[in-house]
Amino acid sequence: MTSHDPGLPSATPETRAAFRRLILSLADSKRILGIRYSDWLLGAPSIEAGIAASSMAQDEWGHARLLYATLKDFDVDPVRIEHDRPAEAYASVDPLDAPLEDWAAVVAAMFIVDGALAAALEGVLEGGYESIGGRIGKMLGEEEFHASLAAAWAERLAGSEGEGRERFRGAVTAMLPGTLRFLAPDDDAHRALVMAGLTLSADELKGRFAEKVGGVLEGLGLTLEGAGDAEGEWDAGRGRGAGHPDEETIECARGDRNRALFVE
Repeated sequence: MTSHDPGLPSATPETRAAFRRLILSLADSKRILGIRYSDWLLGAPSIEAGIAASSMAQDEWGHARLLYATLKDFDVDPVRIEHDRPAEAYASVDPLDAPLEDWAAVVAAMFIVDGALAAALEGVLEGGYESIGGRIGKMLGEEEFHASLAAAWAERLAGSEGEGRERFRGAVTAMLPGTLRFLAPDDDAHRALVMAGLTLSADELKGRFAEKVGGVLEGLGLTLEGAGDAEGEWDAGRGRGAGHPDEETIECARGDRNRALFVE
């Protein structure tokens, strides 16, 4: 333990490592989600939707910066974390590894992935880690806009007929397993955080998530219980599946093309 972690006065090294993993996974997920939103600034179905995507992208990038800064509490250099890691070191949620192929997938990401990240932030906020509480409160306030927009689009697509509904249902179905495993991992690191009171239990996190998405899922004929298990190996070090985001996205996340202009 160091003097830089006032909110974890009695944490074991294992608990500190688990909490560091959680913060990094949230930061990386928000960084990549912001990029996925930004991909659709000009491809959204309306000018208004594109403006909303731009606003959400900026929010997610700002949230990521705040979360990366929190890693200073764990003797991690935020600048190195943001700009010097390879793709395979990113801990972002699995469904964001590839670009979102259409607007239905964007809405599914708003609704499923963004909703799960908000539930995870609520868990951390209720855990009472004093160094981050104010930052998370700000993030959750901004997430209310994301949630309202996601709900409006999700209800619109879920209540439509034909191709739009089926594309949305397919994207939601594909995203749910990996998102649920990310939100409520069945591993020792998450259990250590729960035991230390630093986040909510897996069932409580799923319950929060269900409150956000359950109505629309029911309209699609889906349930969290029927989502199925995510396939593939579990990377306990990153708290996600064994894959990683595509290289082009990580080059963008690191700012590779403009590295010579980087000023902190």
